[in-house]
Amino acid sequence: MADGVGVRRAQAGGDAADRRSMEASTHIPLSEDAALVAALAGTAMAFSHCAEDEAERWIRALRLQGQVGCVLQALGVGEAALETTGHLCEQPESAPPLGQDALDRTMRVAERHAADRGAETVATPDLLAALFDVYGDAMDHALSVRGASRGEVLERLAELDDDFERPSRL
Repeated sequence: MADGVGVRRAQAGGDAADRRSMEASTHIPLSEDAALVAALAGTAMAFSHCAEDEAERWIRALRLQGQVGCVLQALGVGEAALETTGHLCEQPESAPPLGQDALDRTMRVAERHAADRGAETVATPDLLAALFDVYGDAMDHALSVRGASRGEVLERLAELDDDFERPSRL
């Protein structure tokens, strides 16, 4: 079970250096896949009861889009978790929902990941990397209840050809 510590740290205000670096840089648009994931997950955040529930909703949105979706499907990550997730928010170690602040931070961090790799658009792997940064253990748990791990997902993404996803600008 995720301990919520990393989530609480993210909730405490995020990383000021992330904010400063993104404010000083140029905006990188989202690929179509990343934009769809962000829209689906962003809409679902209002219905989340804890940070772990938010991470679950991100995984559901990611599993059908872009490179990350291909990898998650190849690993057998399904729509539903292998275990019931309704009890997540009742655990004492669960963190309160991070809401719009986490969505905004995820977009900023994803943009930074895209800039670091010299990309013209933010793609789904950038979103996933940002989600690991923002949600930490909660994202690891959301993957593990579906039979996957951060290491497996990142290894499969690294194996993909760089030209696999040719995102268009929005």
